Amino acid sequence: MRLRGRRIAVLAENDYEDLEAWYPILRFREEGAEVVVVGPAEPTTYKSKHGYPLKTDANASTIDADSFDAVIVPGGWAPDRMRRYPAMLDLVRHLYRQGKVVAAICHGPWVLVSADVLRGKQATSSAGIKDDVKNAGATWINQEVVRDGNLITSRAPDDLPAFCREIIAALMEARIEAAAVAG
Repeated sequence: MRLRGRRIAVLAENDYEDLEAWYPILRFREEGAEVVVVGPAEPTTYKSKHGYPLKTDANASTIDADSFDAVIVPGGWAPDRMRRYPAMLDLVRHLYRQGKVVAAICHGPWVLVSADVLRGKQATSSAGIKDDVKNAGATWINQEVVRDGNLITSRAPDDLPAFCREIIAALMEARIEAAAVAG
């Protein structure tokens, strides 16, 4: 229960990659985090690339971004839809600027591109959007997980164990830093 007391937003839209949404949701719940599935509209159900349903808990335009410790952007084709909603981009930008964990996998960095948080950073993604990541000002690295400050990126479903381990490590470090500041 290492993540008890932590609140994590997982973004959702149609055509999400099944494993890239569900693996983190279940993994972080297993660690004690409160995981909130956030969509661009009032709570509804979105379907994965393979038709698996994912019900959202909240609307990106009505949530309190300050109440979250991290945001995760799964891949699939959903990120191309997500980045069309200003509230979803605002959530990512807000958490990024606060130094909170912003994580994206596969095509998820498309949302990071549109939120303009990649400039000057190191990142990875699906090879299919490598040029988008580079054109957004990041140095693209072909490895299973890349962490640059509070930004964590991965390439594909096979990288999910490393992706989740890195997110957990970042959240644990943030907890230790907060405890040290509190004295």
